[in-house]
Order: sequence, then structure tokens, then C-alpha cells
Amino acid sequence: MASTTAEHGPTTGQGRVAAALQGPWARFALRRGGRLLVSLWVLFTASFLMIHLIPGDPVRSALGPTAPASLVAARRASLGLDDPLLLQYLRSLRGVFTGDLGTSMTSQLPVSQVIGQRLPATVQMALLAFLVTMALAVPIGVAMGVLTRGGRARRRELAFSSGSVVLGAIPEFLLGVGLVFVFGVELGWLPVAGQEGPSSYVLPVLALAIGPAAALARILRVEMLAVLQTDYVRTARAKRLPPSKTYLRHAVPNALTSTITLGGLLLSALIAGTVLVENVFAWPGLGSTIVQSILLKDYPVVQGIVLVYGAGVLLVNLVVDVVLALLDPRSAIRES
Repeated sequence: MASTTAEHGPTTGQGRVAAALQGPWARFALRRGGRLLVSLWVLFTASFLMIHLIPGDPVRSALGPTAPASLVAARRASLGLDDPLLLQYLRSLRGVFTGDLGTSMTSQLPVSQVIGQRLPATVQMALLAFLVTMALAVPIGVAMGVLTRGGRARRRELAFSSGSVVLGAIPEFLLGVGLVFVFGVELGWLPVAGQEGPSSYVLPVLALAIGPAAALARILRVEMLAVLQTDYVRTARAKRLPPSKTYLRHAVPNALTSTITLGGLLLSALIAGTVLVENVFAWPGLGSTIVQSILLKDYPVVQGIVLVYGAGVLLVNLVVDVVLALLDPRSAIRES
């Protein structure tokens, strides 16, 4: 009996491992992990080619127009810019895997250090804007869906739809300029530049959050109207359940499924939108740094920040897929 157990024990363990690898979650992880790696490689290659094909000499820009030609040539040789483009690409790709993103041509600091100093301010702004977006969009969208169901409150519906379309169409940087003029210049209530305490977060966060909140509230209202027409909501009403229980327990969770997907896409857009907003408010984050680096042709810094932004967007999309698979076991993500 002992020998039989010893013979079949490893086989059983191997069978469990094989079954786990063939399960839906394993296939989902392998597929999404492979897609993530391919997307990161495409992003790295595109950013490398885009930056290196821009006309101009980054070393001359960093040293200034009065620098001797011999100094410029020596600096280019030390940075490896005279090497063939393929060799530079392979060296940069190896640096990404080893954690060496290069050295800034202007500040002479490691790119990882520059990103580490600027990344927290950008992450704080993006996360706060996302929280404000959800805090505004979810209750407004749900409330408008309930109030305008069945063709009720036509004027209120028209005002909400028109206002949300207008707010959603205004670019973040233009909205930021308007907020600065009203609340910073005219009224003097809030600071207009820099990161100087909690009050300095208000205007840039609102500039990022107002447009996405309006768009998400409009979509959530439509989802809420569709859910309110389903049989299970009608059954809940027929049982004379309290309205709060009917909406919060039965309607809102089902309407929020698509909102989670859109919320993840909005978070990705908020991460990218910080580039312009940070320049409007002189925010010490990655957005203002990448603009300055592009003007100075600081290739390593630009490429490093592009990779950080791209990796952030891809990771947000991955988290959204995982959350949807957990919330909806019937989804194609989990079954495939």
C-alpha cells in the first residue's frame, strides 16, 4: 500500500499542476501576461524610434551653442550616440531589463532617480482625480437614471445631457486655465501653481476630474435606465421592497459592471491627461518633466517617462480585466 501511494503520489501532484495550468485562470493569466509583455516591447520600440528620429543634436542642446565641437564629439562618443541605431536599441533594451534607464543628458542624474523624484506627485494627482471622478459620477448618474426613468423629468434630462456633453468635450488644460482664472486670479481663493499643501491639489484635480466625471455619469445613467427595465427589478418592486433596497441592492451593482470597465479606461486617460494639466499648474510631476525633456532633446529621460506612462496604462487595463473576471464569473475573460 505504501509503495502504491509512493508510486501514484508524484503522478497525482503532477496531474493537479497540469489541471491548474489548463484552468481558465491560468489561461487568462498566460494570455494577459503575454499580451502585456508584447505591448511593453512595442511601446519601447515605438518610443525609441520616435525619439531618435527627431531632427536635432541632443548633445549640442544640452551643452549649449557655444560648446566646442571637440567637447560635443567627446560627449556623443561617451554616450554611445555615434554607434549604429540597432546597437543603441539593443543597449537600451538591455538597460530596461537590468533597471538601468540611462543618465539624463542635462542634469547628469540617473533617469530612474529623476522618475523616482517626480512620479509620486503625478500618481497622487491621478489617483485623487480618479476618486473625485467616481465620487461625482456614480451618485449623479444613478440619481439621474432614477429620476428620469420612463420618460420623466424631460427638462431635467435635457439639462443634464447637454451639460454633461459640454463638460466632457472641454479639454483638461483648457478647463484648468478657466479654473485658474476664476478661482486663482479673480477670486484668489486657491493657489494656481506648484505643490504647496492640500489647497494646491484642488484646481488640478478638478481640471482632470470634471470632464471624465460628466462623461461617466452620462453613461451610467443610460446603464441605470436599462437595468431598471429588467425583470428582477420589476419583481423587487412587485414585492414592495423599499426603493433604497431596490436600487442599491438590485439595480446599482448590475449597472456598475460596465462602469468599472469605463472607470479603468478613465484612469488610464487621467494618467495621460496629467501631462498637460501639470504644465498648466507648474506641477512637479512627470508631465512637466517630459515636456522640458522633449524641448531639450533629453532622450533617456523622455524614453523612461514614456515607458512609465505606458506601463501604468497597461497595468490599469490588466487590473480592470481581473476585477471584471472576479465580479462576473460568466465573463468571457474567465471562461476562455
